[in-house]
Amino acid sequence: MDKKSEIAKKLLPVMDTMELLSGRWRIIIMTALYVGGTMRFNELRGNIPRITGRALSLDLKFLEAHDIVSRTIKDTSPITVEYELTDYGRSLDPVFRALTTWGQKHRNRVMRR
Repeated sequence: MDKKSEIAKKLLPVMDTMELLSGRWRIIIMTALYVGGTMRFNELRGNIPRITGRALSLDLKFLEAHDIVSRTIKDTSPITVEYELTDYGRSLDPVFRALTTWGQKHRNRVMRR
């Protein structure tokens, strides 16, 4: 296998992952559900500063379509809708931990300047 093919083979999974995680809010939504557990729409929105209802709704639908987030409708009055990470979504645990650890180090470094 030539070098170009080898690089492409390594890049494709990263490109697929970045397509899933791209966008301003997707990784933030997933992390909020990872840290906070099951949440209703407005609870989730309240925990993510500056996100609009439209952006949250669109990204939740996208994440649900990719089996990262599940949506459960409770038969209550009024109807309650809850969101949580699926088992597949929770398999991103090492990613959430790595992003948090690196982000804390980076934030400390930037704040020292």
